[in-house]
Amino acid sequence: MLNWIEINRIELTETSHLITQSEINKFLLTILLCGLIGVERELRAKQAGLKTMIMIGLGATLFTILSIKVGPTSQDRIASNIVTGIGFLGAGVIFREENRIKGLTTACVIWIVAAIGMAIGGGYYVQAVGVTIVVLSALIFFPYLEELAERMSATREYKIVKKYEKEGLDHYEEYIKTSGLKLHRGKQEMANGNISGTWIAVGHPKKHKKFVEQMLADEKILEFHF
Repeated sequence: MLNWIEINRIELTETSHLITQSEINKFLLTILLCGLIGVERELRAKQAGLKTMIMIGLGATLFTILSIKVGPTSQDRIASNIVTGIGFLGAGVIFREENRIKGLTTACVIWIVAAIGMAIGGGYYVQAVGVTIVVLSALIFFPYLEELAERMSATREYKIVKKYEKEGLDHYEEYIKTSGLKLHRGKQEMANGNISGTWIAVGHPKKHKKFVEQMLADEKILEFHF
């Protein structure tokens, strides 16, 4: 027969697998904080919205809780792999569209949502709430600052194609410079009797407009991408 010490040990082992009120509170807090971030992403019609953010946060919270329970002597053995796993998940939302890289902000938000979930799972509630407030503030107000910056300075890629007449495209670079734009010269090539070149130009939108008007008035240009 089992003595009372063995019975208590068995009961303790069995009940340790049950969800506790503290864990329920952690999951609810995760849903709230990650849900707030997800709502902001949903309103901006991003790839990862409300459901995705909540799922990522809950997963990170659960993994952290399990890491603490399963490995009391090495509580980081599961949680440490969350960072690696989230890195692969975030990379999946980054893509190139024309001459711009898109999805970097969403990937960063996925990464920070997982960190918030880990903080809650580890019992660091103040840190989780504080970071959530900072992230939401950045996501809400930074676009307005970016829009203001774009009004002051814009980056555009130009491509010019014209018939080769024993001259290069250097004079077009001079047009860009005289328009007050800073440029970075890209690839230039010649094919089928036509010469083409690309440039990345940075400057005030009005200066871009001035350069575009000059190029549109040039009858020698066969193609002009702007």
